[in-house]
Amino acid sequence: MLSVLADGPTIDTGNTTWLLVSTALVLLMTPGLALFYGGLNRSKSVLNMMMMSFSCIGLISVLWIIYGFSFAFGTNSGSGTNDFIGSLQYLGTKNFVSEIWTVGGNPIGVPTYVVLAFQMMFAVITVALISGSISDRTKFAGWLVFAFGWFTLVYVPVAHWIWGGGFIGAKLKALDFAGGTAVHINAGSAALALAIVLGRRVGWPKESFKPHNVPMVALGAGLLWFGWFGFNAGSELTADSTAAIAFINTQDATAAALLGWIIVEWIRNGKPTMVGASSGAVAGLVAITPSCAFVSPLGAVGLGLVAGAVCALAVSLKYRLKVDDSLDVFGVHFVGGWIGSLSIGLIGTTAFNSAGAKGLFYGGGFEQLGRQALCSGIVTVWSFGIALLLGFIIEKTIGFRTPAEVEVSGIDIAEHAESAYELSPSTGGGAFALAGVGAAVPAAPTAPAAEPDEVEAPEPEKVAG
Repeated sequence: MLSVLADGPTIDTGNTTWLLVSTALVLLMTPGLALFYGGLNRSKSVLNMMMMSFSCIGLISVLWIIYGFSFAFGTNSGSGTNDFIGSLQYLGTKNFVSEIWTVGGNPIGVPTYVVLAFQMMFAVITVALISGSISDRTKFAGWLVFAFGWFTLVYVPVAHWIWGGGFIGAKLKALDFAGGTAVHINAGSAALALAIVLGRRVGWPKESFKPHNVPMVALGAGLLWFGWFGFNAGSELTADSTAAIAFINTQDATAAALLGWIIVEWIRNGKPTMVGASSGAVAGLVAITPSCAFVSPLGAVGLGLVAGAVCALAVSLKYRLKVDDSLDVFGVHFVGGWIGSLSIGLIGTTAFNSAGAKGLFYGGGFEQLGRQALCSGIVTVWSFGIALLLGFIIEKTIGFRTPAEVEVSGIDIAEHAESAYELSPSTGGGAFALAGVGAAVPAAPTAPAAEPDEVEAPEPEKVAG
């Protein structure tokens, strides 16, 4: 069904509806990430972890409206597209009225405002992904300053290089359908840099830092999986067969990666775990992101198995490198992103999407593989270098890491004046916290019940890790 704006441009309501739904799905991924990261974290700093994700929804959304979209996707009128940065074309959302987005010079019937909203959600979650590497020890103010700087100096230019007509997409001809390079390699590189800047957590690696809430981890992974269909299939921007193949490949690769991770875990540790299954699913989602529209469904299954197994092994690299990447952002997103990007040069096919490329195993030679490696390398160096510089500047000025005593006691109270689990009347739990949790039990039916103010509040349960 088509409709027409007042001054003429035609809107394809089917495509527009699909992209609006996809936009909402991608937004849901950031709260899902907050739950995933929060559950993996320790209970005494879970809110700080979640706040770093939620704050990105606020900060990056505003910056995207003001200048982010324009510098990522704006073109220079009359002179084509700049190789390195976009133009002021959409600064402050000007020039949007009645405009229909075009792909390859062809209008797709979707208002530019909808594309802006969709790409906004990508920017939000990309910055939020970085935070997992620095959990338990990060000043919230330092994180906000970093998020602002990295978004401006790294994410916006990289998005332009790959998707906005810049040199990687337009000249190098590297492919990244939904963000394996622009999102995951980009964020994973920055995560490694920040883990180096902030240093190890107190007690790491000798102390056990186990997830404090495994069901929360599983719920977060489930929301990420659900939202990722908008992330990948929505990146086609239209409701067509390419969106459909991206959709099914997303499911296939994620399911296979879940199996790949727990198989490795089973062999190595003797038991498969829920955290492993959740992490494997995320690894599969990461790996299929750049190639979801460029590989076959069977290829996606193979990619998922490889990504799940390799990422399960890669998360142990931090112990060899002695770099405390708290929640394995490097091992999952950086490594998974590289696997996904290179997979286009190996198992890419044009059978399902003519905009793709033939990989090595489909008779395409090494050319596309080289393009993918070069693209991934450029993004790695740029993101890591800028993140390292920004991190050091913030640490030496306003401070990036919390004091050791705050880290040991838990940073939620120090940074946000609240805690995730209130179990004591003195901290707000009151009778609700006592109900059914260690409340005094009469020794005999004839014993008088204790008055409420005579009941001692139970100590909060100490969770390992």
